[in-house]
Amino acid sequence: MGRISKKNVLTVVLLIGALFLLNFLFAGQSLSHNPIPKELRLQAERLVTESWVEQGGFLPLNVSYQVLAGEPSTKQRYLSIGLSSVKRKKGSYLIPTLKSLFFQSSPEERSSMVVVVLLADFDVSWRVTTVMEIKTAFALELEQGQLVVLHVPQDQYPSVTGLKRNYNDAPDRVSFRSKQNLDYSFLIHYSAGLGRYYLQLEDDVSAAKNFLSTIRRCVAKQEAKQTTWAMLEFSVLGYIGKLYKSAHLPLLARFLFLFYQEMPCDWLMFRFRELLTQKEPIIFKPSLFQHIGTFSSFQGTYNKLKDEDFEEELYINPSAEVYSDMSTYKNQYPKLAWDGGGFFWGRSPENGSYLTAVFADPAVVTGIFVETGSGGKDLLESAQVEIGRDVITTEKGEKSCKEFQSVGTLENGRFEKREMDKKYISSSSCLRIKVTAGQKEWVIINKIRISTKLNTTPHQTEQ
Repeated sequence: MGRISKKNVLTVVLLIGALFLLNFLFAGQSLSHNPIPKELRLQAERLVTESWVEQGGFLPLNVSYQVLAGEPSTKQRYLSIGLSSVKRKKGSYLIPTLKSLFFQSSPEERSSMVVVVLLADFDVSWRVTTVMEIKTAFALELEQGQLVVLHVPQDQYPSVTGLKRNYNDAPDRVSFRSKQNLDYSFLIHYSAGLGRYYLQLEDDVSAAKNFLSTIRRCVAKQEAKQTTWAMLEFSVLGYIGKLYKSAHLPLLARFLFLFYQEMPCDWLMFRFRELLTQKEPIIFKPSLFQHIGTFSSFQGTYNKLKDEDFEEELYINPSAEVYSDMSTYKNQYPKLAWDGGGFFWGRSPENGSYLTAVFADPAVVTGIFVETGSGGKDLLESAQVEIGRDVITTEKGEKSCKEFQSVGTLENGRFEKREMDKKYISSSSCLRIKVTAGQKEWVIINKIRISTKLNTTPHQTEQ
């Protein structure tokens, strides 16, 4: 067996010690249930109590939730989606975010998810106004158990002032991020059990079309690998698009609560992932969520953060077998560029090197998009894109096509062509990227997107 480092032993000892300390402080404690303010009673908001004592021997904590709108179904959904919202000094993105989540989903997808919104601001008038807006815009979703709106009273929170200033952050910044950790802790705990999986979002995002179906496919692929995972990422930004197993949520909620004043939530989530023995991030591309907020929820500062890998209209390429004679680096196989779960990374291609996708079923190609390189490096400098027909088996035992026809060349590592069916009207069985000049630099092919349609005309030959 390998040696365990002193650093890892110390980390485990400190974590166990902290957990025992928290258990001692909160065991048996029951937080008071103050009456709901009159303003909220007039809005017919209800108070419910959710115990933090679940099966499995988790630390006992008590927290009271006010359910402001909606009620989750007693039947577990596939996905619960959590987001926390506070009053902003500039702008409000909560309603557009909710519209994007529901409008970008099919009726079947909506029935497989529940969105949980925590209104985490202590301004009563803001909460009342926001709840009224949600009830007006999402009456059907609330009725069908697809949307729940919550609040946790201020007296349920530990102190967020006078905390230690890690990383030399200003006191107000420390208070903001510490309360945010507590908000997420309460939100995540409530969401445990509502879905088989839990997706963490922020209140200023837009979603890709049919994002739930894409997540379902990615989870199925990941589970098929039978490897340990704690968090899947569908955006590289902050605490956006992070997916967890529902079984891990009680641990995650307590972890955020325990270390709420130590560091920002997106830093804590990486520590949590590593503690659950997932060493490397698992990121799926293209991203399913885009940050749309212009002004931060902290002090209303300008925020232009964008996810460059986001695609609102996701392509689902036809089923295909993918081959290449370029030497592959590690596990960055050619099919990753085709399936959208990553990218192909090959060593220095030679003249004549290829990447070929052989379709499971012939189809008329209507559009092709190819993108290579990363950050201006590893571009495929000279190559042409071809479509082919009549599938054959090569001497190497690979599938390919008997004849190919060039439809254009890459420029600056990119190729895009639309409305191809106006010229190339026959069905194709292959797409090939063929290198026309060797290069010393390695090459990354990170996107191959192809759109097709069924051929409804007799076989013809293009001129």
